[in-house]
Amino acid sequence: MNYIESVGQYFMMLGDLFKKMTKGSVLRRLIIQEINDLMTNSLGIVVFISFFIGAVVSIQMALNLSNPLIPKSLIGYAARQSIILEFAPTFISIIMAGKVGSFITSSIGTMRVTEQIDALEVMGINSLNYLVFPKIIAMLFYPFLIAISMFVGVIGAYLAAVLGGFLSSESFLTGMQQDFIPFQVAYAFVKTVVFAFILATVPSFHGYYMKGGALEVGRASTTSFVWTSVIIIVANYVITQILLS
Repeated sequence: MNYIESVGQYFMMLGDLFKKMTKGSVLRRLIIQEINDLMTNSLGIVVFISFFIGAVVSIQMALNLSNPLIPKSLIGYAARQSIILEFAPTFISIIMAGKVGSFITSSIGTMRVTEQIDALEVMGINSLNYLVFPKIIAMLFYPFLIAISMFVGVIGAYLAAVLGGFLSSESFLTGMQQDFIPFQVAYAFVKTVVFAFILATVPSFHGYYMKGGALEVGRASTTSFVWTSVIIIVANYVITQILLS
């Protein structure tokens, strides 16, 4: 029953988001701040992880292609498919659930503990719109972050394969272009948009409705990470089943 109640409360929160909009000039300032906090500050870790994920995928493929009948260009093909379809949109989103999700939960939870949210309500401000809506808008830029992740991941795969001596540059690039389906990129970005909404709203829900003191803020952040990751994985399955089956 607690889970059902939480699901209902989550959707009620989404409805309350738009009941009373915050002043436009204030929202613009909040959105710019959220873009900096959630997107710009995450760029470094996304680039770092993406590069080495691409490199590891490339090396693993090269080491497991021991059959001389299988062309080496398959390394480039497999690296492209793995990075674009799953590693960039899904794996990076799980990482962001830990980084961005925990930040959102702890920041909103701290405001709840210190009664800043109550102060916003007393002033006649829709606290949900003030706190959560800018995060949703900021996360609309998340696909750009994933696009960078895809690009850097492919570069990492290319450098690991070519500089590691597993195949030539021409063979890797041939595999990269083999059987390319543009819809698969669109599929990856559809997933990314859904994941962005989950990353913005689920951690906000756990932070906004938490109860207790400073210790509970940490617990709420942990719970937020777990549930955000679970929902992303389930959403990944559902979207894949709908778009690729």
